[in-house]
Amino acid sequence: MRTDPRPAILTAAFTQLDEGRAVSLDSVARSVGLTKPGVMYHFPTKEALMLALVDSVLDRWEEALIARLGSSPTEAVASARIGAYLDWSLSGGFDETDLVAMSDPKLRRSLTRRWAERLAPWLIVPDDVDPAERTRLLAARLLADGGWLAEAASFYPPTPDERAQLRVFAHNLLKD
Repeated sequence: MRTDPRPAILTAAFTQLDEGRAVSLDSVARSVGLTKPGVMYHFPTKEALMLALVDSVLDRWEEALIARLGSSPTEAVASARIGAYLDWSLSGGFDETDLVAMSDPKLRRSLTRRWAERLAPWLIVPDDVDPAERTRLLAARLLADGGWLAEAASFYPPTPDERAQLRVFAHNLLKD
């Protein structure tokens, strides 16, 4: 029985991203000991491979977010969803692979479109929410975005103590 090579292909692509290298079907094929057509059997285009990487990251994110929230996002109010996103975004543990949606300029539109579609259930605030509350939710969400992005990009990430203080500050925004 043959082993499905897709997990190894994705791991190789993530390794290349983490090492700051460009991902290509050729480079991934070489990394896993396959031919380019062998990789293309599972991921017919570079875009298909990159979208699979986005989905892999977001599958992991969604699992962590559901664990924080205790339910699916469709069962929760906006403040609870944003609160879970905030707590998780300031928990640490992000790296360059979390930036996959921004990793290829030629594919950025399709990758960020997938990113937005997958995160929409967590981040979209219904139109009927009071404008003042909407602003507080947006401020907390943008703080959360900055938290994980700073760590993933290694761009002056907050220390664990600073993350804890930011979490308290942002939750106070959600309470007002």
